[in-house]
Amino acid sequence: MKIQWKKLIICILIPLAVGGASAFLTRDGIQVFEWINKPPLSPPAWLFPVAWTILYVLMGISSYLVLVNEKNRGPALTVYGIQLFFNFVWPIIFFNMEAYLLAFIWLAAMWILIIVTTIQFKKVSKAAALLLILYILWVAFAGYLNFGIYLLN
Repeated sequence: MKIQWKKLIICILIPLAVGGASAFLTRDGIQVFEWINKPPLSPPAWLFPVAWTILYVLMGISSYLVLVNEKNRGPALTVYGIQLFFNFVWPIIFFNMEAYLLAFIWLAAMWILIIVTTIQFKKVSKAAALLLILYILWVAFAGYLNFGIYLLN
């Protein structure tokens, strides 16, 4: 399969733009994260933008593999878009609203949507599904952190 570079770049830019817009809207979130009580295993604040950038690139590549596949990709890309919306909103709930329980519930729904996305992507491209595994794991870890922060604050 020949790489369609324009589509690949657009597919990568979409989740990066979603993450970038959310980060812009929650740009003071790092200060919030510094002063709140955190559970054990909480990584340093600088790790989050690095991890999310990697995850957004993997998501973009994954969505590209689905987009260029001839199989029925409509349902897969629809649920992908919905989980991207959930991804965009979560930091706003967590950092701007400081509604930690609501953020946890939102994150749990997002995690389920990511799993559904992965299942849908697997129907179109196994490689696309595999690229989302780190995303599933990271959001599960984020759920642990989010719930811990809710309990401690």
